[in-house]
Order: sequence, then structure tokens, then C-alpha cells
Amino acid sequence: MERDELSTAQLRVLSHPMRLAFLRRLREQGPATSRILGREFELDSGAASYHLRRLEAGGLIAEETGMGTLRERWWRATADALQFDAAEHDDDAVTRQYVQSTVLMNAEELYRVAADVPGADPAWLAESAFIDLRLPLDGPGRRALRAEIMEVIDRHRAAEEGTITQIRLQIYDRP
Repeated sequence: MERDELSTAQLRVLSHPMRLAFLRRLREQGPATSRILGREFELDSGAASYHLRRLEAGGLIAEETGMGTLRERWWRATADALQFDAAEHDDDAVTRQYVQSTVLMNAEELYRVAADVPGADPAWLAESAFIDLRLPLDGPGRRALRAEIMEVIDRHRAAEEGTITQIRLQIYDRP
């Protein structure tokens, strides 16, 4: 499956942590209104609407035309995956803000998952994979590994329908 690299304009939009959180929420749980997102993220609907308009301007979300009324607009994510390759972008504050926001969001999610582990269904544990691994890879080696992993993911995406499995993958050397 071909994935589009995030544009610089999209990075600017997603460099705000709330917009990144909104987009992830829409991708994972489906369409929502600004009022729903405002309640979920403890924002007033005006602030939520502002962030949604920015996401729409970046082409990251679109109105779900089959839902809502003249007074409420429902929004959906336009893609189910984000691809970011820092080598494709300038090393600037926007790029670094996006990466930082993404890493922090993933860390927060891991804390929520960790809190749920004691009461988790045994089947969840048996089907999950937690891999902590170090490989002796340089930059080209990391890029090759990423490309191979994405090929495997794309094969599974094309073949499977049904239950969604969340994949959070980071490949990096410590900065």
C-alpha cells in the first residue's frame, strides 16, 4: 500500500499536540463532532472547532457528509496511517515539535495500557507482543529495516479485515 509522506504544511498542523490527539482519536474511534471531541479532551467546542478546521485545511480530516445536521458537522480522518521520514523534511522547529509530540503521545498511551494490564483478559496478553530489542544498525540499516517492516505490515493490511490491531513502531538510535 502506498503511503503519502506528510507534507511540511501537514507537519505544521500536527506539531500541535491537541491536533495530533484529535487525529488519532478520529482514526481509532471513528467520526466525531467538535462538541464530542471538546468533551473528551476537556476543551470548549470553539477551541475544538478551531483545531478541526486546521486539520481540515491540512487535508488530514474531512467532513463525514452522511452524518449530522445543518448545526453539527461530523469529522473523520482521511487516512488510517501517518508516515513521517525526517530525512524528507528540513531539520527545523516544526519537525522537532512533531516528533516530540508523537513520542510524548505514545508514552502517554503506554502508561494507560500499563494501568490496564493487571485486569486485562489473558487472551490480550497471549496475542500481544512486547519486544525490546537492540540491533547494530546505522542510518541506512535503520531505513532498510523500516522499509521491510512496512512491507510486512502492508501485506497484512491487504489480506485482513475485521478486528483492528494498533501498531506503534519506533525505530531510532538515542539522540
